[in-house]
Amino acid sequence: MIEYILGIDTSAYTTSIALIDAKENKIIDDKRKVLLVPLGQRGLRQQDAVFQHLKNFQELYSEINVDMKLISTVAVSSRPRNVDGSYMPVFTVGQNYGKIIAETLNCSYIEYSHQENHIAASLIELYKEINDDILAIHISGGTTEFLGAKKAQKGYSTEIVGGSKDITFGQLIDRIGTLMEFPFPCGLYMEKSIQNISEVDKIKIPPIKGTTFINLSGMENYYNNLYLQNKYSKETIIYSLFNYIASCILHIIKQIQSIYCFKTIIITGGVASNNTIRNLVLEELNDKLRVIFPSKVNSSDNAVGLAYLPIIDRWYNEIKTY
Repeated sequence: MIEYILGIDTSAYTTSIALIDAKENKIIDDKRKVLLVPLGQRGLRQQDAVFQHLKNFQELYSEINVDMKLISTVAVSSRPRNVDGSYMPVFTVGQNYGKIIAETLNCSYIEYSHQENHIAASLIELYKEINDDILAIHISGGTTEFLGAKKAQKGYSTEIVGGSKDITFGQLIDRIGTLMEFPFPCGLYMEKSIQNISEVDKIKIPPIKGTTFINLSGMENYYNNLYLQNKYSKETIIYSLFNYIASCILHIIKQIQSIYCFKTIIITGGVASNNTIRNLVLEELNDKLRVIFPSKVNSSDNAVGLAYLPIIDRWYNEIKTY
């Protein structure tokens, strides 16, 4: 008998719905819509994001063309992190829609965190072999966190072991990007602008201060000044910025590995979809550690991980009974 799992994620900048065939372990539908941010703005107020999610969700849900009675579970991201007190208003949209759908269909309803969604989306094909000793790096517009993660009875348990103390990698990119008049979120447009560059001038990057936790706001001023001085091309500054972020990731990983011993490193979130940053990190680490980047489409915000989480939970709890 066919059994579908519906995943719902309403994050800071994307409305996402995914439908998984639980028996075939296959994605049936994956729909996403990025929230609109007016040109020149660095983000959205939560109330504006909530309004857009309400509109987007109805549109995306109406496009799913399957027998909804075959949905056995609705899985929703209800909070940013899997800790008490973690809260953002945007997640209540998916949470409320998910509850209504589950009650209407008389099916199971389960909540996870947005970060657990990202971890699961990174391990869709590997969850049976990777369950613990994971360093999960979540880098996005709202988060720069390095998490010690392991499989729990439900979802993943995590502990922050590194990250940024002030702004995030995504905020650093977007603040420089909006100064350069790229649309928000800026990362994708900035990356496209340097695709045809074969060589770039070297910009001296200040030393990275801190150990497992670092500050980034000083580098915002640094790159702002570089751009306003008009000494280097826009493309050169962008490449240097991406190179700096990759260097920060490598620096924090090195510091963490001197304290802990993680066998697998997952790097996910919107910033992790950047090819320049991916390549620079892999160039340094690929022969030293097991590094997993999810597909570019599943690095950014999605609901695929949520739809897979009940499958992963079921498998994990079944093997624990043997």
